[in-house]
Amino acid sequence: MRRAVCPGSFDPITNGHLDIISRASRLYDEVYVAVMINQAKKGLFEIEERIDLIRRVTAEYGNVRVEAFHGLLVDFCKQREIPAIVKGLRAVSDFDYELQMAQMNNGLSGVETLFIPTNPTYSFLSSSLVKEVATWGGDVSHLVPEEVLGVLTERLRKD
Repeated sequence: MRRAVCPGSFDPITNGHLDIISRASRLYDEVYVAVMINQAKKGLFEIEERIDLIRRVTAEYGNVRVEAFHGLLVDFCKQREIPAIVKGLRAVSDFDYELQMAQMNNGLSGVETLFIPTNPTYSFLSSSLVKEVATWGGDVSHLVPEEVLGVLTERLRKD
């Protein structure tokens, strides 16, 4: 069984994230989406909400599992016998940081990192940018899955 993991905070999941996950799901038998728990950051969505949204928008793939993780990604990989991390790269600036992480992860555990260039349509996209634009009433309907748009709009209305 070929396994890989797509890690991130996914606060919220965007069409850019979904593009990378869907492409990974065609390359691997099983793809884990590892939702990072960062106690130092207060996200817009709770971890359980993020996991639920990701499960809903990836259900059609059939080979995607979604779990939370806290700590080192390589430990998550070891526990599940995952030999590969799949990361999307938007720009050269992403590569500098991601290369360092890939080399550290490989040095710690032998886990390989595969980089997938982001679809040019999403090369500028980040969860932070989506939240900022949506906060000010901008249209983000083309940037997030429909299920996410409704929940995001509702959440920002409350805050």
